[in-house]
Amino acid sequence: MTGRPYLLADEDDGVLRIVFNRPQRLNALTAAVLRAAADAVEKAAADPAIRVITLTGTGRAFCTGADLTDVGHGMASAGVSGAVRDASGATEDGIDAANRLIRAIADAPKPVVAVVNGPAAGVGCSIATACDLIWAAESAYFLLAFANVGLMPDGGTTATIPAAIGRARAARMALLAERVPAQRAFDWGLISAVVPDDQLAAEADKVIAALATGPTAAYAETKRALRASALAGLDHALSQERAGQLRLFERADFTEGVRAFREHRPARFTGA
Repeated sequence: MTGRPYLLADEDDGVLRIVFNRPQRLNALTAAVLRAAADAVEKAAADPAIRVITLTGTGRAFCTGADLTDVGHGMASAGVSGAVRDASGATEDGIDAANRLIRAIADAPKPVVAVVNGPAAGVGCSIATACDLIWAAESAYFLLAFANVGLMPDGGTTATIPAAIGRARAARMALLAERVPAQRAFDWGLISAVVPDDQLAAEADKVIAALATGPTAAYAETKRALRASALAGLDHALSQERAGQLRLFERADFTEGVRAFREHRPARFTGA
């Protein structure tokens, strides 16, 4: 990291507030930041003084996904097969770090609230939809952008999103990589609330304050029951996604997808 920490964590009155803090990159995440976020959630989960965990982003985005900058530079300086090997190593690390964060959110015995202040794309969408409650600004949207770079959804979204909105809508998000505006996400049942942008912080804080003074033991048992019923397949989904993603990392379509992303042009996928 240079200039500023890419992840902020602040504890106050029983609330741990985690902030993705890379606004110049719309809070794109590296594996190191994902690990730091997982560390923070796991530590808070074990701390009886913390009653609520929140996640949000600095600036105009919640999180726009994994940082593909280093992958792209590797492809620019290597042959296709070498680039794929280099990208696979970097991105496999990112998947493992993301999966650890998703499990930490799902398993934390206290409420985790996503305050979605802008786009939640790729792994950003994964993180937001793993949370127990999702308050979103009207300008926010949710996007499974993985197909745009020749990949499949990960971060548990093949479990969390169908659990919330059903298979048909989940397939639409995953296969067509369509943006789902916050109001539609609320109408579909993907998120808990949508509020005007200038009211997001205040409205979310009301909910967070209520949770921070609520029955923590009851919340823990409620989360455990919801995890067992609605998300019983989460661990299997994370394993399936990891295996599928590792296979896709080896394909030329992934190389082309990342190259097209960096060159700001449509990808030309061949199925290779």
